[in-house]
Amino acid sequence: MSKLLVLSEHEVRELLTMRECIAVMEEALAGLARGEAHQPLRSLIRPENASGFLGLMPSYRRGKTAYFGLKEVCVFPGNPARGLDTHLGGVLLHSGETGELLAVVNASAVTAIRTAAVSAVATKLLAREDAHTLAIIGTGVQGKSHQEAIPLVREIRDLRMVGRGENVEKAVRDADIIVTATNSREPILRREWLKPGVHINAVGSSVKSARELDTETMKAASLFVDRRESTTNESGDYLMAGLTPDHIRAEIGDILAGTARGRTSRDEITLFKSLGLAIEDLASAAFLYEKASAAKSGTWVPF
Repeated sequence: MSKLLVLSEHEVRELLTMRECIAVMEEALAGLARGEAHQPLRSLIRPENASGFLGLMPSYRRGKTAYFGLKEVCVFPGNPARGLDTHLGGVLLHSGETGELLAVVNASAVTAIRTAAVSAVATKLLAREDAHTLAIIGTGVQGKSHQEAIPLVREIRDLRMVGRGENVEKAVRDADIIVTATNSREPILRREWLKPGVHINAVGSSVKSARELDTETMKAASLFVDRRESTTNESGDYLMAGLTPDHIRAEIGDILAGTARGRTSRDEITLFKSLGLAIEDLASAAFLYEKASAAKSGTWVPF
């Protein structure tokens, strides 16, 4: 009888450090750019009058060890008022050779860590080397994860974290790096507040009907994305600004793979629009599975 690895939120956080995850995300995104992964657009199940929706994010990664992955996650924007994460679900990891189910991993912890890790990768590639002031808009799970991640790739001397009801303009006016990690459906960041050379990680909006950045910011910035197809089909920040595909400078993976350039000048405003990719979840789950197998840790059950 085969054994199935089941990792709780606590076990994921113990096994997947932020620094490790940044390296895992670099390889996952570079591999995607090299054509080593297959990833269709996510599917959303959004029943009428439901409080949230269900997202299904499948992917496949070839290589030395092949895997199939599926993240199934419920997104409930009202959950923080209940003391719960907005994203709840699991990441299923299957063998790419036999199809066996290998692991079920807590999706909340994976999403929190890998999303911030990807922003750290983008910041490492795009922010100015002398970027020292970080402003994070949003005080929830993602705000706190980014508070841990960004200082691993830049020397942060001044960190500001504000909620949407606070003075966002004051926090971002002279910031070198900005993270937007809110549930807002309307822009909370405006072009006139931004200084030349700032780098922005726009993380909070992942659906067509919501955006965090105003149109002027989207048009003024050099836009980098996790996946072009996802951005042009799913990003409210992109779609509501009326942008066209040629406005997208490159995918982050293209820069990692050496086929695209990042920042080209000190005064350029760079923007990473993060939607979150299934391959990031698969890569996280595969890393966790291999690490837990080697260390004989985690919870293993007959299946």
